Amino acid sequence: MSGHSKFANIKHKKERNDSARGKVFTRLGREIAMAVKSGGADPSANGRLRDTIAKAKAGNMSNDTIERSIKKAAGDINAVNYETVTYEGYGPNGVAVIVEALTDNRNRAAANVRNAFTKGGGNMGTNGCVAFLFDQKGLIMVEREAGVDEDALMELVLDAGAEDFVAQEEGFEIVTPPDLFSQVREKMEKVGVPMVSAEVTMIPQVYASLTEPEDIKKMRKLLELLDDEDDVQNVYHNWDE
Repeated sequence: MSGHSKFANIKHKKERNDSARGKVFTRLGREIAMAVKSGGADPSANGRLRDTIAKAKAGNMSNDTIERSIKKAAGDINAVNYETVTYEGYGPNGVAVIVEALTDNRNRAAANVRNAFTKGGGNMGTNGCVAFLFDQKGLIMVEREAGVDEDALMELVLDAGAEDFVAQEEGFEIVTPPDLFSQVREKMEKVGVPMVSAEVTMIPQVYASLTEPEDIKKMRKLLELLDDEDDVQNVYHNWDE
């Protein structure tokens, strides 16, 4: 992961999301609804819900909004009919892209994602065509401006089960195995460590560079089109921006 700090991307996303907060909260609300449906509305007994709540808080969703989302999902659980669908493909010059969708219409989602790939100068592939280029990991990010002691934080997270601690100029990246993500995050929450991002994500094993201005323009268009899709929840890629 060294040399590929994600802080710039996270800040860019947060700035962009500030002008589209409603869409971001809608996506987080869907994740909360799916978590409630899978394990109930009590976070203490539902690990998936606890993790989703942590992600929502890192995304600046207020406690009141989170609680309303949980109550809504619990009261209307039979109406939660989303399914998770994953699409894989290539952006310009072979950049690997994985798209995760939560949708109530698989055909619509597939058509819209395929259209985004085409307009963005890429093409949608078959399942597995790029997944092998990524590792599923827990990723927690803490900004330096939060005033956390680096040595103390590193000791805390490594003792809790983290497999990597990367100090960047902007802050710290804590990487965990997926099954230990909750354990590490909860240890950090317990001592009050503020997190700018906390989620299980897909981390590229290798990164791809784009040097042609037209390829860069197309790649940005692809990501913007996917971000605009209501069914799309997460997009992972190995473009070294």
